[in-house]
Amino acid sequence: MLKNIANLIKVKTIVTFAVVTVFAVLSLKGQISPDNVMIITSSVIAFYFGTQHEKKEG
Repeated sequence: MLKNIANLIKVKTIVTFAVVTVFAVLSLKGQISPDNVMIITSSVIAFYFGTQHEKKEG
């Protein structure tokens, strides 16, 4: 459990959550279209989980 918490503090995780949060807030305020949010968020999350998967295999 402590190891999982330590992994959440890593820079890549913080950046991923920050990007998702920023684009979600911008979408809710109407400053950016939801379609753009979906594309950007999907790309960031796919990259994040892709690198996490690589670490576990390698």
